[in-house]
Amino acid sequence: MPENDTVEPQPPRSLFTLDLNAIRHNAETLRRAAAGAALWAVVKADGYGHGAVDVARAALDGGATALCVATLAEALELRAAIPEARVVVMGPVPADGVVTARDAKLEVVTADGFVPEGVPVHLKLDTGMGRWGLSELPSPSRNVVGVMSHLAVSESDPAFTHTQTERFREATDGLEGVERHLANSAATLRHPQAAFDAVRCGIALYGISPFGTSQAADDLEPALRWESHLALVRLLERGDSTGYGRRFVAERPTWIGIVPVGYADGFRRDLTGTEVLVDGERRRVVGTISMDALAVELRGELPKGTQVTLIGDGVAIEEHARVAGTIGYEIATGLDSRAPRAERVVVG
Repeated sequence: MPENDTVEPQPPRSLFTLDLNAIRHNAETLRRAAAGAALWAVVKADGYGHGAVDVARAALDGGATALCVATLAEALELRAAIPEARVVVMGPVPADGVVTARDAKLEVVTADGFVPEGVPVHLKLDTGMGRWGLSELPSPSRNVVGVMSHLAVSESDPAFTHTQTERFREATDGLEGVERHLANSAATLRHPQAAFDAVRCGIALYGISPFGTSQAADDLEPALRWESHLALVRLLERGDSTGYGRRFVAERPTWIGIVPVGYADGFRRDLTGTEVLVDGERRRVVGTISMDALAVELRGELPKGTQVTLIGDGVAIEEHARVAGTIGYEIATGLDSRAPRAERVVVG
């Protein structure tokens, strides 16, 4: 290769950027909405696909006082990274994991009446979720530090949310020396009567609306940005198709761009028809989404390497969720931001 030849740098095939300032802002928004109750940050499932440790630190900076996860393994990862944090394991902990939890200074939840010794315990009451939970509370022992329940429809059914809240209130009235926690993100933002002593907020912490609507309505800021690029640009003649199954057949000469991400990266097969930004312009995803590639319909020819924004700059996870017929939680937790499939940057 001649010495004066240069190799153009290639953009990453999949780039995730986590904005810690957005996490802090959302934590502060939720803390204000909690109206005096403590904010506990839910960072299970690797922080809803955003990165649990980074999100946890930012949430604590934003005023959260505890971290909640689903599994013992998730809690141990946080304990190693943030030794001083209060960490609650909300999912079942096997009997042989209690000693590990005790040694790691974790708190655990019991939903079957068995209260292990030597570790702080939260009793889980079923008030209408119909899942894990006690039908009635036993007399708390000395290591019971909290009582909790789980709301089933706080984002869509105020009447049943009120019913669950009152069931929880009646069951826990008169208890002393324990923290009562019931509200999730939606209840924190819409049902202040459900706040009690602490609120457990997950989805809104990441700037994703629990109602599937605009984040700005609740002063939330999306924390995750996802970018890629056009790896191939080609002209389809009338009758030509792109992708498996020939789901998109050009009705006229049509420029398309191939983006090197697909369902293995978290851009699901049922997102055909959603919109992304290509060079700052909204364009439609067409054809079948492959494991490692998707196609977008272009207005005209564009150079290879042109930036494609899959999430960010107004392209919201909630929009993709509506196209896929699902919820923002599933889109977020399905993203693969890990090497070697993706590069990940943390700012703020």
